[in-house]
Amino acid sequence: MRWRVWLLLCCLLPACSTGPVNAPVGDRSRQPARIPSTHIVGQGDTLYSVAFLYGKTVEELAAWNGIRQPYTIFRGQKIRLAPPKTTALVRRKISPSKPKPRVSRAPKPATTSTVRPSQPKVTRPSATKPAAARPATRTGLVAGKGPPSWTWPASGKLIRRFDPRSTGKKGIDIAGKAGSPVRAAAAGKVVYAGSGLSGYGRLIIIKHNKDFLSAYAHNRKLVAKEGQWVKKGELIARMGSSATDRTELHFEIRKKGQPVDPLRYLPKR
Repeated sequence: MRWRVWLLLCCLLPACSTGPVNAPVGDRSRQPARIPSTHIVGQGDTLYSVAFLYGKTVEELAAWNGIRQPYTIFRGQKIRLAPPKTTALVRRKISPSKPKPRVSRAPKPATTSTVRPSQPKVTRPSATKPAAARPATRTGLVAGKGPPSWTWPASGKLIRRFDPRSTGKKGIDIAGKAGSPVRAAAAGKVVYAGSGLSGYGRLIIIKHNKDFLSAYAHNRKLVAKEGQWVKKGELIARMGSSATDRTELHFEIRKKGQPVDPLRYLPKR
């Protein structure tokens, strides 16, 4: 009889219990990356590459860190990524000084002196030095603040458009074959040529004027050298797959340090 009671209780207990409770799912949304307050200069870094990495202008970093042209930085140097905090200056009150009494002295007796006739001055013509000639500059390449005249940096198919919500590289991707030419999208000066920025592979950055930069990533070979002036459409690199899994050109345009949609500036094709 007892075993029947125990059997009945075993059948009733599961029915009285509540259903299974799922474990709470945490929020897996990606948080925006915070920009650190400083950057420690590593091997291959330049002030232009540091500014490009954090979305700043080289002029801002130079002003915040007291760096003058040609913007030379050193390995291990700490670069401030935000303007320094201004400290309040304490004004000292200066007590007015009491005027000192003047001591009057007795006048000296007048002395007689013989007056000599003045001789006429002979003026000689001064030899004027010729003005030093100013060094020639590459005018027309980096001038003004407006957008320069743009052209497409590669002739391949557009495979990825600009996405302002992306947390990674912000630009467009152009497909192509390994070794295909990569050309300067506008005239300017190559301010960075190397592979020191993670995720960009072999990268070239060109400064066009005070406001605009352009970047060319994942190259197989860099043709243009750092410090070289290039013309619009000039060969600067060969397309490749460095730091990516397919042959492509990643192209960016930066305005005042911030990425903008290149399709707003490139001609329609």
